Amino acid sequence: MTEPSTPRAGADPAPPASPAPATARRGPVVAALMLAMGLAALDGTIVSTAVPQIVGDLGGLSVFSWLFAGYLLAVTVTLPVYGKLSDTFGRKPVLVAGTVLFLVGSLLCAAAWNMPSLIAFRVVQGLGGGALQGTVQTIAADLYPLKERPRIQAKLSSVWATSSIAGPALGGLLAGYADWRWIFLINLPVGLLALWLVARHLREPARTAPRARVRVDWAGALAIFATGAVLITALVQGGVAWPWLSAPSLGLLGGAAALAALTVVIERRAAEPIIPGWVWRRRTIAAVNLSLGALGLLMVAPTVFLPTYAQSVLGLGPIAAGFVLSSWTLSWPITAALSNRVYTRIGFRLTAVIGISLALLLLLAFPFLPFPGEPWQPALLMLLLGGALGLFQLPLIVGVQSTVPYGERGTTTASVLFCRQVGQSVGAALFGAIANGVLAARLGAGTDLDSLAGSLGSTDGIRRAVGAAVDWVYLGAAAAAALALLALLTLAPRRFPVLEEATGGAADR
Repeated sequence: MTEPSTPRAGADPAPPASPAPATARRGPVVAALMLAMGLAALDGTIVSTAVPQIVGDLGGLSVFSWLFAGYLLAVTVTLPVYGKLSDTFGRKPVLVAGTVLFLVGSLLCAAAWNMPSLIAFRVVQGLGGGALQGTVQTIAADLYPLKERPRIQAKLSSVWATSSIAGPALGGLLAGYADWRWIFLINLPVGLLALWLVARHLREPARTAPRARVRVDWAGALAIFATGAVLITALVQGGVAWPWLSAPSLGLLGGAAALAALTVVIERRAAEPIIPGWVWRRRTIAAVNLSLGALGLLMVAPTVFLPTYAQSVLGLGPIAAGFVLSSWTLSWPITAALSNRVYTRIGFRLTAVIGISLALLLLLAFPFLPFPGEPWQPALLMLLLGGALGLFQLPLIVGVQSTVPYGERGTTTASVLFCRQVGQSVGAALFGAIANGVLAARLGAGTDLDSLAGSLGSTDGIRRAVGAAVDWVYLGAAAAAALALLALLTLAPRRFPVLEEATGGAADR
């Protein structure tokens, strides 16, 4: 239901809504978006099962974790940069340039001669991957009006879920029966097809007010990159390469705080800031950013720790453990696709509040599962959790995209995805520290999950220790869900100020 809105005192003036991009054929563009999203999702997981073959060929066992951290770093810190560039220069040139950079990085990864070169080329891949993630979501919002937007977002969610499941299996097959370099070469035909479809079929509207000199905030982009690099280095290496309270950890965390303060100063002075102040001054956007940052945090618990739980505590093999985890990817897209029937009746915020409240209860239920229990029990919880998060995430993304005009949608979408990625980065480090602490307390030594890889389920003591560690991780995830709920209840307006696409007027939803 909609009702007329009234301007809020002190609110940022919003420019009138702009028309969505015109396309010769919308279907091919959607296909291109799904291919591009699949590339970004696959490269986050496909390398994991090929690590033994890569290390055996190139060496570098002590630094191989940077294959993932370097890619994640590049994607995370470039999301707001690409969001601003897409609002300034248009979506199409940013997506094309990002896809080309991603493919160049893939080709270089396949030609890597040692581990440092492969890590460097993974960073190049991530620099393109940031454009794929952010710009694809923005174009999807441009293509469809509000009523149809959940359909395309559900398709993209399905692609992401399928790719996340297929990635490890495909990586294992290619590494075991072909060569690990094909993990990167397989990106080329898929990416080239997506590139051709975008170049041929995506048509954007003419810029209504072209500027003779567009100033890009490169200083802000560099400051954001430096802040993210130092922070993620501290989170990835802390507790592994050195103790958390050691001089290197404290120095890096202090450096990250100083760089973050410098970034704020640079952004306040910039004429065209990468992360403009209105992203945080507008209650709706700020609440969604914080809520989805908490979502990124809680998602670490099942995606990283549940497979280990399934193998060590339940005694399942890798494939069966993957099915336990994949159950949430079945329900998430379904409830996301159906969420528009809920939020059109009760509003974006209330729908998201219901979803995250259910997720909170389900996460709290995990520690009460019997030991060792049956595989269907965590699988059922994950199925329900996916359904709850589908009701939570998609209404917030669709809702916040609908509160800004075309010229601000790229920046807004990128800020949301950036916060979610940061949440995942922080969650990986935080929950890893929690799990290691519980294991050390239970086993009486500095034991971590990696050291148990060769002895999963070998003794009852190890099984119980891993079970307790994962229980505490899920309690941490429940705390993240509570933070998301608190952000929605205290910061988000009861009704999102949705812009009417046809008239440029506003309505509340």
